[in-house]
Amino acid sequence: MAGVPDKIQTWQMVQPTTFDRETKEKTPGKIEKAELPVPDLKPGEALVEVAGCGVCHTDLGYFYDGVRTVSKPPLTLGHEISGTVVAGDEQWVGKEVIIPAVMPCRQCILCKTGRGNRCLNQKMPGNSLGPYGGFSSHIPVPSVDLCEVKNRGDIPLEHLAVVADAATTPYQAAKRADFQPGDNVVVIGVTGGVGQYMGQTAKALGANTVVGIARNPVKLERALKYGADFVINSTDKDARAVSQEFKTICKENGLPSFGWKIFEITGAKAGQEIALSLLSFVGKLIVVGFGLAKAEYMFGKLMAFDADILGTWGCLPEYYPIVLDMVVKGKINIDAFVQTRPMSTIVKTFAEAHKESPDKRIVLTPDF
Repeated sequence: MAGVPDKIQTWQMVQPTTFDRETKEKTPGKIEKAELPVPDLKPGEALVEVAGCGVCHTDLGYFYDGVRTVSKPPLTLGHEISGTVVAGDEQWVGKEVIIPAVMPCRQCILCKTGRGNRCLNQKMPGNSLGPYGGFSSHIPVPSVDLCEVKNRGDIPLEHLAVVADAATTPYQAAKRADFQPGDNVVVIGVTGGVGQYMGQTAKALGANTVVGIARNPVKLERALKYGADFVINSTDKDARAVSQEFKTICKENGLPSFGWKIFEITGAKAGQEIALSLLSFVGKLIVVGFGLAKAEYMFGKLMAFDADILGTWGCLPEYYPIVLDMVVKGKINIDAFVQTRPMSTIVKTFAEAHKESPDKRIVLTPDF
């Protein structure tokens, strides 16, 4: 653990990519190395030395796709963060931690009624925490939300950065779905950054059957080793074809055609259409992935099916220790799905990840 720095070294999004609808001209975004002052820490705040920060689809949305951040640029992106507390709240100094991606105010009616994951006053690194984000040497955060890392064994601390969103979002989604042991589950986008943990989380919580749907055949084979019992390759198939294949799996394996809990992770129109086609009697569709696509659905089916469509967002900080415990005990494997790169490769890494989803979640480690 190093001491308190004079400055915070960071990679800032100076400006996001912009598109002029009239001229059809696209102006590339800019990410540049910068320095930020180390703020005076208030009571209840901590300065965390960053071990690693995961590159999330959300970061790419902010930089490439016109998704707006609460704090205006320039700001540092990155919200999947692990590290070590080096200053601030004395009870935390020296401890390894994970910083929750969503930090609620704990005072509003949403927080007081168990919906703090969608607190309207929440703070999110790389979005609404002023200029501060995870693609930095250090970050100041509220200490009340920190998740202490204990007994991590040989799991690198930087790998645990993915717990701070990719591995915890599925747990919140399961809670939102009122998941129960013995439930049957469909994960659409099972090979993606969040989907690969959704399948594992469902199994760790006692799912009877997990059916994974995605397009990458190599990753689908991998999913069968990590949570999925059956997989469907949706390449070049419309929703109806996927639905028929799903029904065949159910029929051939004595599985019910009703009551499935469907987790749509992709946020893409094709994934949404598949999810809606699979929703049946007393089933639940949980929308986990964000996207700008629109999909049509006849609302009357919800009445006829007595079914539910629910959204979910982030994860309450109090659930982080539960997920971390599942990781360190091997119930959820993260090492098979993580790769690390120096943080100085951020521009190249963003471009590659935006062009094509990487085989493994990329965690950037500071090398200032």
